[in-house]
Amino acid sequence: MNGLAFLIPIAILFGLGALAMFFWALSNGQFDDPDGDAERIFMDDEE
Repeated sequence: MNGLAFLIPIAILFGLGALAMFFWALSNGQFDDPDGDAERIFMDDEE
């Protein structure tokens, strides 16, 4: 039981940290153009 009292708060902190990083990435525009990079590989830059 002592192990759970130690591990549950750590798991909650990790979850909140991951959620905070997700919202940080969302606010900094990391997900603005998810299809652009996938389609950019098919463009031919050579002339």
